[in-house]
Amino acid sequence: MMDMPRWLLVAISVLVLAWPASCADPVLFPVAKDAATSLYTIPIRDGANHVIDLAGPLLWSTCAADHLPAKFTCQDKECKLAATAYRPPSCHVGGQQCTQQQQRCAAYPYNPVTRRCAAARLAHTRLVANTTDGANPLRQVSVRAVAACAPRKLLARLPRDAAGVAGLAASGLALPAQVAASQRVAGKFLLCLPRNAGGEGVAIFGGGPLFLMTSTAPPVEVASDFTSSLTYTPLVSRRGSSSYYLPVTAIAVDTVQVSLPKDALAGGVVLGTTAAYTELRPDVYGPVVGAFDRTLRRSWNNTKRVAAVAPFELCYDSKTLPGPTRIGWLVPEIVLVLEGGRKTNWTFGGLNTMVDVNGFTAACFGFVKMKPEKNGGYGGKPAVVLGGFQMEDHVLHFDLEKRRLGFARLPVFTSCSNFNFTRKG
Repeated sequence: MMDMPRWLLVAISVLVLAWPASCADPVLFPVAKDAATSLYTIPIRDGANHVIDLAGPLLWSTCAADHLPAKFTCQDKECKLAATAYRPPSCHVGGQQCTQQQQRCAAYPYNPVTRRCAAARLAHTRLVANTTDGANPLRQVSVRAVAACAPRKLLARLPRDAAGVAGLAASGLALPAQVAASQRVAGKFLLCLPRNAGGEGVAIFGGGPLFLMTSTAPPVEVASDFTSSLTYTPLVSRRGSSSYYLPVTAIAVDTVQVSLPKDALAGGVVLGTTAAYTELRPDVYGPVVGAFDRTLRRSWNNTKRVAAVAPFELCYDSKTLPGPTRIGWLVPEIVLVLEGGRKTNWTFGGLNTMVDVNGFTAACFGFVKMKPEKNGGYGGKPAVVLGGFQMEDHVLHFDLEKRRLGFARLPVFTSCSNFNFTRKG
């Protein structure tokens, strides 16, 4: 594990002080999927949607008129956290973080889609949410927070109803830390991303449990807690990044490891909710796609390739594929081989590897080739960005206190859209 960057050490110190040994009820937000952009949003203020960004170190919006103005001095904790928040290399906005003479503190909100940023002031705000017992909402709460007020132009290419971005990184001004400090909950959060644009997934800050309804009619609450049988792996820090990295040592198709160039995975594997599908750097993409196609054809020799459907390159005639079944197409599994042996591997089956296209007449391998930087290179880019489609209908438990991720694919009889948002009582 690499050394932690300075901003992360500062943030974790703040989080540890904010999280008491005895924690209150976790805080619940619904998660929606935007049909046009495939981005995930949470309504954190008066129904205004904010895009979820796992790598985002800030909470930012265009700021309504009722945001409380604030004059943060250079010595204030919030200003220091804004100064240590990660700024991507593409963020070229100049200026000092805090001018001693004017005592004007600046933050730099970032649009993860356009990769643009802007200078912004900090303001006090309150977020409306509910506490939860893991099965239902309990009571409405007002969460005190500090947000960066960005210009409207920074909303480009976000969902039409989005008012900003909710950063979920391990940063003192990201949403997990601010909810923990305001509501005195644990330094953990759950994500359960919905598969369909019409459904509502779940975000719970403060940890579990999580209970879901069955997909039957009528639905029935499942008695078991879906966080009780998670597989855990460390969350790795990388200098110069606010992303959550996984300790992936290899990629396999079914049980056979893919032959990759030496040190191909040295760039790391990150979790990215703003990537619709998993992005593979070209030196990783070619071997993985080739291994998948060969393995599928060996086990099912009637498979027929069809023309590519953007953004995918590898597509098949649906009539020639095995399936579909309740667990998706019966295609080779993609396995992220993690440190710790077979028991900690993360396996993706047909439901999270194949995307139905052209009115279900074709199905495409749901992994895409990573795009290069403007200079045409891939310097500094991770080997893999694990996208939203691959994480849908999984329970993801980010334990920031122990720096680990718990994950599990939900069984076929339920989904992330089956949380009961009806309040008790």
